Parts: sequence; structure tokens; C-alpha cells
Amino acid sequence: MVFTSVGRAAAVLLALGALAYTAWVLEVVLRTGLDPVRTYVSELAAADQPLGGLFRATDLTAGLLVLAGATAGLAATARRADARPVPRRPWLRGGLLALALFGAATVADSRLPLSCAPTVDPECAARETAGLVPATHAAHAVSSTLAMTGALAAMLALTVAARRYGIWAPLARLGPALVVAEFAATAWTLAAVAAFEAGGGTSSLGAGQRLQVLVVALWLGLLAHSVRQEETARRRSVRERPRSEEQGRAGARAGERERGQR
Repeated sequence: MVFTSVGRAAAVLLALGALAYTAWVLEVVLRTGLDPVRTYVSELAAADQPLGGLFRATDLTAGLLVLAGATAGLAATARRADARPVPRRPWLRGGLLALALFGAATVADSRLPLSCAPTVDPECAARETAGLVPATHAAHAVSSTLAMTGALAAMLALTVAARRYGIWAPLARLGPALVVAEFAATAWTLAAVAAFEAGGGTSSLGAGQRLQVLVVALWLGLLAHSVRQEETARRRSVRERPRSEEQGRAGARAGERERGQR
């Protein structure tokens, strides 16, 4: 039952992490002053934004929850309830490590906010180009890159693991479509960022990046659901095993009595 408990905890942590990672949708009902089609998601958490503290807190929460969920997942895969040897599953372990990287880098992201919003503030963009912004801008770029690299690697590896090892049926079925969507959204975002940095305007940079983080959140939710479903099935199996064993022993005793009467 220890294995099942840890697995269920991982599912809950990942589900909550997915929810926290979608906190940026609050911009639909809150007045942020930023255009969601044109601006970076991370600009919501910039130091000079009125709601920056809120979005930094939700990013921190999301990162901590995903990191804890990935750690719990690693613990669950390190042992089995029946004490049998743990099978070698490199795609599974590698994917969970990448997920932990995503969580840790998201935590770092929340602690390294932009000082201003370069896509809407020409003065901020000019200072950034001239290298006159705080070092957190460069550090934020690194942590953001690590976070998205971890997310992409985790999505790919754990989806492959689900299909290769016959686990997490919902993820095995729907995961490939989300992985393709994530790589497409990432390509869109990178192209828009390159155009912006070359002086070509923001275009639909914000829409591409919001699609990118939305697909990650959907995939996290799907992973949490898949883990929960499998752990529930495993728990039911553990409960029913003693009953079936007792029925088998009862059947054997009945057979022995029948042979004795003959």
C-alpha cells in the first residue's frame, strides 16, 4: 500500500501544479494592462506590474507542486509493494527527472522576475537591448529556457513511457497529440521572439506563448489523471488479491474433501 499512497500523492500534487500553472488565465477577468496576444506571459509577473506579486506567487506554487509531484513519482517507481525487483524503465525515470527540472526551473523563474515589460514599454526594451537592465533579465531567460526544455523533455519521455511500458492508458492515448501541439506552439513562440528581437514587432508572440504554457498545463492534468487512474486500479487489485487467494484455498480444501469421500 505504500507504493499506492505515494503514487496517489504524486497525482494530487501534479493536478494542483497544473491548476496553478494556468493562473495566467486570470488576465481575462483582471485588468493587467497587457495585451495577451502580444506580450510575454512572464511580463504579468514583472516587478513593475501591479499584479506582479500575484503571478510570481502562482508560478512559485506551480513549480513547487510539480517538483514535489515528480519527486513522489520517482519514489513510487523506485520500489514495488510486492517487493519484486523494479523493472528498468529509462524513459519513465528520465521523464520524471525532466519533470523535476521543469518544476525547479519554474521556481527559479518566479524568483527572477523581469524588472519591466519590454513588449509594451519601449524604454524598457531599449534598456534591455543596451544591457542596462538588472541581471535578473538574463537569469530569467536562462531559467525560462530550462523550464521549457524540461517540460518538452518530460512530455516526450513520459508519453513514450506510457506507450512503451503499457502504463497510464489516458496519457498513452492522448499524449502524442499534446506533444505535437506543444512542439508546434514552441516553434511559433521561438519564431515570434526572434522577430521581436530583430525589430519586427511582437506580432502574436503572446498568443503563441500562452498556447505553449496551456498545452503544458493540459498535459500535466492528463498525466495526473492517468497516474490516479492506474493507482486506483492497483489499489483495487491489492484488495481483491487476498479474497481470490482465500477462494482458491477454499476450492482446494473442497476438492480434497471430495477426493476423501470417494
